[in-house]
Amino acid sequence: MRKHQKAILYLEDGLFFKGKSLGALGETSGEVCFNTGMTGYQEILTDPSYAKQMIVMCSPHIGNYGTNDSDVESSNVYASGFIIKNESLSPSNWRSSGSLEEFLKLKKVVGIQDIDTRALTVHIRNNGAMKGIISTDDFDLDSLAKKIQNVPSMEGLDLAKEVSRKEKTTLCNVENPKYKIAAIDYGMKSNIYDILLENDSEVTIFPASVSSDEILNYNPDGIFLSNGPGDPAAVSYGIETVKKLLGEKPMFGICLGHQILALALEAKTFKMKFGHRGINHPVKNLKTNKIEITSQNHGFAVSNDSLASNITVTHTHLNDNTIAGIACEDVQAYSVQYHPEASPGPHDARYVFDNFFKMMDSNA
Repeated sequence: MRKHQKAILYLEDGLFFKGKSLGALGETSGEVCFNTGMTGYQEILTDPSYAKQMIVMCSPHIGNYGTNDSDVESSNVYASGFIIKNESLSPSNWRSSGSLEEFLKLKKVVGIQDIDTRALTVHIRNNGAMKGIISTDDFDLDSLAKKIQNVPSMEGLDLAKEVSRKEKTTLCNVENPKYKIAAIDYGMKSNIYDILLENDSEVTIFPASVSSDEILNYNPDGIFLSNGPGDPAAVSYGIETVKKLLGEKPMFGICLGHQILALALEAKTFKMKFGHRGINHPVKNLKTNKIEITSQNHGFAVSNDSLASNITVTHTHLNDNTIAGIACEDVQAYSVQYHPEASPGPHDARYVFDNFFKMMDSNA
């Protein structure tokens, strides 16, 4: 039986939970938000979209199948903390190469376990996502209350420039690619470019700060706007670049890329109360009237009241009727708020990628 130190989770409204350490020892902070998925904890931890966030897993038992070198969305862990009810002490899976605890220690992630995560989730649902601190060193509530004042709010925070790659990278798995895709990296998950590569594409991934001239000089068949963390309205340079690229090439965006496309089309975004994070979110395709179960991870959304007349809402989230997809045929652009590349799943929305390739074929 592993020994764990005492740990505390302190929230900005003064609520606190005492538990045991999970992973690395020390202190960490960020926005506390919950994920409703029963699986996918390794993908969550390594998804750049979770930068500066401490993730509460709603499922009470986490770590059952261990960790491995394949189920990662990037080479780093971007979540700033991890919060669970119980850790599996004996992970069992033929692909497992280590435990969740070992992975968190290796990546220096501070976490907490043995707290009532369902009560914490209900508190966030009722009061909204809020700043928090996990500590194995400081248990003085007055001290933690002072520290939490210095934790930045997610609203107004540009994190895309922090997680984006710094240099252009070209990927291709075939000798004669059918498509040239320019992908703007605001925090791109590896499973997205894997799907693009599976479709005989050359994918050149550009930093978030790329200019429109650099993209057009590459002369792509299509432009992809990636997912990423933070407040989309704060990514002013990205919005300006996308504005200049509208109508030049077919364009497809996911998550933060969806929000940046909407902002470039003069729409507005807003901070949600607690966001959508999980692999079981129902979305309605308004063209087919079919319901898709989707993977989602976002704390901001596009305002329905701000859409211009040439923008069509293509998908809606059935839990709260927020926008889950838009299209603007005038400039050959569309986007979705959810993750059609979802790993570990579900895969109901994989067809969304097909539309991008059809647009590039039509534009060729």
